[in-house]
Amino acid sequence: MSTILIVDDDMAHRTMLRTLIRGWNFAVEEADDGSVAVEKVHERPYDAVVMDIRMVRMGGIEALREIKAYNPAIPVLIMTAYSSVETAVEALKIGAYDYLTKPLDFDVLKLTLDRMLDHTRLAVENRNLRDRLEGRGAVDMIGKSAAMLELSEMIMTVAPSDATVLIGGESGTGKELVAHAIHRGSTRADKSFVAVNCAALTETLLESELFGHERGAFTGADRRREGRFMQADGGTLFLDEVGEIPLALQAKLLRALQQGEVQRVGSDTVLRVDVRVLAATNRDLYAAVQAGTFREDLYYRLNVIGLHVPALRERRDDIPLLADFFLRRFAEKNRKVVKGATPQAMDALVRHDWPGNVRELENAMERAVIMTTGEYVTQRELPRNLADSGLTDVPISASGEPALAGLSLDELERRAIMATLHECGDNKSEAARRLGITRATLHNKLKRYGME
Repeated sequence: MSTILIVDDDMAHRTMLRTLIRGWNFAVEEADDGSVAVEKVHERPYDAVVMDIRMVRMGGIEALREIKAYNPAIPVLIMTAYSSVETAVEALKIGAYDYLTKPLDFDVLKLTLDRMLDHTRLAVENRNLRDRLEGRGAVDMIGKSAAMLELSEMIMTVAPSDATVLIGGESGTGKELVAHAIHRGSTRADKSFVAVNCAALTETLLESELFGHERGAFTGADRRREGRFMQADGGTLFLDEVGEIPLALQAKLLRALQQGEVQRVGSDTVLRVDVRVLAATNRDLYAAVQAGTFREDLYYRLNVIGLHVPALRERRDDIPLLADFFLRRFAEKNRKVVKGATPQAMDALVRHDWPGNVRELENAMERAVIMTTGEYVTQRELPRNLADSGLTDVPISASGEPALAGLSLDELERRAIMATLHECGDNKSEAARRLGITRATLHNKLKRYGME
C-alpha cells in the first residue's frame, strides 16, 4: 500500500484530506509544518507528498527545496489557496510534480495522485531495466506485457538446468539479453559467458573461432589458439545466428554438443569440454531442415528447449517504458536535460510497427535526444518514418499561420488542446490555465477526444 504524507498547518483541512485519501486505499501520515515534513522524509521514504504552500514556520517552497535536495525521487504535489502563477511556476521549477488550487477538486486530486504513483513505479522499473541491460539485474526480463511476463517465467524455469536452449525471434528483439539472463540464473553464473556471431566469419575462420587451431594449421596461423569452446569451459557459450553455420561445420558442432569433445584445427588431439550452449537465430530453422541447409539432428540437439522473444509490435505496452529508459540514458550520455516525450511523440512511438524492434527504438531515441533543443522530445525530433505516424501537430499554412479553414469546432478545440499541452511539456495544470479552463474540464475534454 502506498503511503502519502499530508503537510498542512490547517488541522481541519488536513483531517479532511486524511479521511479522503484513506478512503482511496492509501496509507496516510501527517505533518503540520514544512520543517516537520522535512524531518519525516529523512526518517522514511514516502511514495508521495501533498503539501500546502503557506505555513507559519517553514512554508511549502522552502520545504520542497529541502525534500528535493535530500530525495529528488519523491513526487511532491503543491496545494495553494492563492492561485499565483509565479508561486506555482517557482514550485514546478524546484521540482514539484504539479500544483492544485484550493478549494481542491477531489476528482482531480485522485487523478493526480494516481499519476504521481505511476510515475514513481515507472522510475523503479527503469532502474531495474537499466540494471538488466548493464548485466547486473535479476534473471527475469523486465516488461509489463503478457508476452514478456511469460518469457520471464520461462527463463527462470530453464536457467538452473544445463539444457541447450534455442532462442528465436526477429533481429533486434534482444536475444542475446535473454541468453545473458539465462546464464546469470544458472549454476554457471560465476563462470565465463562467451559469445560468437556465426554469421560474421567465413567457414575456416569460424571453425578456428569455435574449436581453436594449431600453429601452421592454415595461412596466418602463426601460433596455437584456444577456441571459444575451451574459453567457455565450465561456463556458457552463446552461438548467435546459429542458422548461418555451414553444413560441413555443423557435424563438428553436433559432436561437441553430444560428446563434449572438440579438436583444434590441425590437431588430432581430442579435448574434453564442459560447456552449456545457448543458440539464437532469426531464421526458421525447421524450414531450413526441410530445405536441406541445416542438419536435422543438430536442430533437435539445439532445440531441447525453445524460447521465442516477441517482436516489439507484439508488446506495445512496453514501448513507453523502453522509450523513457533510452531517453534518460542518452540524455545523461549527451549531458542534456530532457524530461520526457510529448503525448504526440509517444503516440507515434506506440503506433509504429518497429521492424527493427528494440534496436530500432534505441536508435530512434538516441537521435531524438541529440536533435531536441527543449526539455521534451517532440515528433519533429523523431526519424521521419515515425514523425509521420500517430497524432499530428497543428498544420501550418504557407503564410506561417495555422491552417484552420474547413476544420470543425471540435477539431479546432482538439488541436488547440494538443498544441497547448505540447508547449507546456504535458503539464496539464499549466495547460488548463493557458486555455482558461479548470483542470477537471481539461481532463474531461482529453477523455472526450481520446487523448487521455
